Amino acid sequence: MATLQPTIFVLFGATGDLAKRMVLPSFYQLFVEGLLPEKWLLIGNGRHETSDDEFRDHVHSSIEDFGSDLGDEKWDGFAERLRFAGNGFTPEDAGDLPGVVEAGRKEIGDAQLVHYLALPPNTFVEYTTALGAHGLADGARVVYEKPFGTSQKAFEQLDRVVHDVLDEKQVYRIDHFLGKEATQNLHVLRFANGMISGIWNAEHIEQVQIDVPETLDIDDRAEFYDATGAVLDMLVTHLFQVAAEIAMETPASLGADDLQSARETVIGCFRPIDTAEVVLGQYDGYRDVDGVAADSAVDTFVAAKLWVDTDRWRGVPFLLRTGKMLGVGAQRVSLVFRKPTSSPLTDLPHDGTVLSFDLSGNGEIDVAMTVKEPGPAFDLSVGHLSLPLRSVPDAEPLSPYSRLILDVLSGDRSLFTRPDGLARVWEVAATLLNDPPEVQSYEPGSMGPQGADKLAAPCGWLVR
Repeated sequence: MATLQPTIFVLFGATGDLAKRMVLPSFYQLFVEGLLPEKWLLIGNGRHETSDDEFRDHVHSSIEDFGSDLGDEKWDGFAERLRFAGNGFTPEDAGDLPGVVEAGRKEIGDAQLVHYLALPPNTFVEYTTALGAHGLADGARVVYEKPFGTSQKAFEQLDRVVHDVLDEKQVYRIDHFLGKEATQNLHVLRFANGMISGIWNAEHIEQVQIDVPETLDIDDRAEFYDATGAVLDMLVTHLFQVAAEIAMETPASLGADDLQSARETVIGCFRPIDTAEVVLGQYDGYRDVDGVAADSAVDTFVAAKLWVDTDRWRGVPFLLRTGKMLGVGAQRVSLVFRKPTSSPLTDLPHDGTVLSFDLSGNGEIDVAMTVKEPGPAFDLSVGHLSLPLRSVPDAEPLSPYSRLILDVLSGDRSLFTRPDGLARVWEVAATLLNDPPEVQSYEPGSMGPQGADKLAAPCGWLVR
């Protein structure tokens, strides 16, 4: 895009799992779609001495395995912009990075710096300090992966260090669930359609389900996962943020400041989690995975009730669930509507009127309605209307990471989190983190511990 200024994109952890699966394929998608600046370079950073050509081979494999098709002409134009700066990066020793950045500026001219920390969260303080120590923070934009801290104390320490080195407007705390097409369509469906906006409240909605079961195991993330678990990896990050997207009051605009303020304000109304309304689980066989402690009590499953104490949502449970090695994989938000207060019909199904958002892939909106089952009898059934977002005219969907990286390049912070909301998240989750309920075992391929089913009564979990 001609309006984007020349950019040097520094990818820390460039040979790691997150960069391989998400960041590099998404950056390549932006290149293929013609959405990168006219002048740009991507500099990978790591501890080892790696040549530019070796790094290009790694990037090629990453895109081949996890991204789009590689056309020779497109790839050649992309590959020539890739560089590598090895020998680590610490507050004491910047390795090769300053020299490679300086060479890049001579090559493409005065360029903005974007630093992407695709690293474990326990390294963020050191790398942020190093950016300041080596003069690479001035005017730069810095992207932090989630979780932004692994406890309230760690969050507070990281927040202090970040604001010692950077102005808040330089900081982009990424949560890729906010970049999903269907998540963004929550705003449009609600604020652009009168038939929806008037019923987006406790008077009409019985419960909200935010359900992200996974069939996957922990793959090669064992060391990271055993230090975090489902609560830190998913609940206090993705699921809380999606809950805020649903529960927010109408913002003055969808500009960054107004949208962020609406999101963080409603997070301030989240009631602290009651551990009596939480079920934690660990799948059988988890402790046998290489890198997992033999006596690990880490949760690979969590289901919880969240209450939002605003006039709009008071009394409506937000049901949050996620876990590994479950029987079904999904990423679904469902608003379950109340039964009519007066009706000549009896035995109406609890899940007979549901508005759902499929957050996976390119997204889909689904409406379930109670209808008469076609035939001679007067039997009730549930019918579905689905709108795949890719089928919308002129649709050109981007992956969540591509969308958010593009927003970083253009300086749009509307889909990124703010420290006030994150501070409140740690308060909301404090009891759960400090005094969690006992972790229950569950069979791989099941839908988690049976106790989680009671949380979703009377409707039950809609993803089964």
